[in-house]
Amino acid sequence: MQEDIVLTMRGICKYFPGVKALKNVDFTLRKGTIHALMGENGAGKSTLIKVLTGVYPMDEGEIRIDGIEGAVSIHSPQEAQSCGISTVYQEITLCPNLTVAENMFIGRSGKLGVDWKTMEKRSGELLESLGIPARPRQQLGSCSLAVQQMVAIARAVDTDCKVLILDEPTSSLDDKEVEMLFRLMRDLKDRGVGIIFVTHFLEQVYAVSDQITVLRNGELVGEYEVKELPQVQLVEKMIGKDLEDLSTIRKSDASAAGNEPFYEAQGLSSTESRPFDFHIAKGEVNGFTGLLGSGRSESVRAIFGADPVTGGTVRIDGKSAKVTKPLDAMKHGIGYLPEDRKRDGIIADLSVRDNIILALQVIRGMNHPISRAKAEAFADEYIKALDIKTASSETPIKSLSGGNQQKVILARWLLTHPQYLILDEPTRGIDVGTKTEIQKLVLKLAEEGMSITFISSEIEEMLRTCSRLIVMRDRNIVGELKGDELTQERVMHTIAGGGD
Repeated sequence: MQEDIVLTMRGICKYFPGVKALKNVDFTLRKGTIHALMGENGAGKSTLIKVLTGVYPMDEGEIRIDGIEGAVSIHSPQEAQSCGISTVYQEITLCPNLTVAENMFIGRSGKLGVDWKTMEKRSGELLESLGIPARPRQQLGSCSLAVQQMVAIARAVDTDCKVLILDEPTSSLDDKEVEMLFRLMRDLKDRGVGIIFVTHFLEQVYAVSDQITVLRNGELVGEYEVKELPQVQLVEKMIGKDLEDLSTIRKSDASAAGNEPFYEAQGLSSTESRPFDFHIAKGEVNGFTGLLGSGRSESVRAIFGADPVTGGTVRIDGKSAKVTKPLDAMKHGIGYLPEDRKRDGIIADLSVRDNIILALQVIRGMNHPISRAKAEAFADEYIKALDIKTASSETPIKSLSGGNQQKVILARWLLTHPQYLILDEPTRGIDVGTKTEIQKLVLKLAEEGMSITFISSEIEEMLRTCSRLIVMRDRNIVGELKGDELTQERVMHTIAGGGD
């Protein structure tokens, strides 16, 4: 092992039933470097980290760590920590009701119990040496999220950490807090710690990282020096499209540029999204595009009121409107198919029929129940209209395929006859035939006058369905494309910040 290498992973494979999640992945981490691990959703980043930290056993490959003879076998996070590998996750895993010092030393007391004086002294020294603005006796919950992250990092560093994994540490931080965290990362880098930085924020990668490893579909795309990889090329490698290989894609004719706006927002923000302006015309199909984590889903959740709205003004059909929760949106004729259908869409144990009538029943209120006969008629109508493959309307929705579950959620909203329908990843994880059906349905509904916002990780799909694209990066709108601008090349350049 070379002197400056702290971690080597070679030929890592991980299998799940029917899926090869990692296929011969190599990864090398050097001392005193910040190494970004990049890839779209499902690329294998989380699986690789879980193999390294002992959450998952690897099926093939080897791991070597500086200072330890031979390949190591890591079977648990505790074993990983004993090898000098520490992880700080996106969600704070410390105890907010305890003090900073208690959190830094929790689970590390000696055989004679807690030496409070030594614990607080050591905590104070570590906080000061790392420039963390917190006091040992301060309750952790009184600290900002950024400081809580930094305390978690300090705890990791104090356990003889050689490899520090930061998994989406900036997702809940504002710009000032991010820079505070970056200062700490640079300090640890100068001390020789190797840092694996997992993030979806491109600008942050280029602000703090030295090297980038890109994964795609469980395979290694390559390892690169940051200074030698322009942002647009990084986007290409993550998505798997080369600019010179882009094919001509048929544009949607569903443009509604001359129509009156149905929905308009100014300065709209939520607890999960930054302020943004947005509008959609009647009969228009537009979309939010950007890499995973860019803020596209958070933006449409703000429109629907799925996350608490914190600011902005909204007009619907030319009139001022208040939409702070989903029921408000539904009563104004807005429907929303969420990104995660299993978590936020279907109610697994209910029947297909009950899942279809759910939104309409909510709008009507529990004092006006839908009769069994009407419910069955509604369900049968949409099962036929959308060609939902199910034994009957009584079948539990959890028994259906992913594509048919998605059709049931579409049926749920179509039954309410919405004027504006938001579709977040409506074709993810379903077969090609069903994808095509849904795309055709979107264009048909738009021709009939419905406004539709469409989100997909597949740029080709966005270009086939949308007449206008709002491009997002790092939770901000960075461009709007329409007409002749709707090409993969232009989309990818805009996502990457216009790099060469």
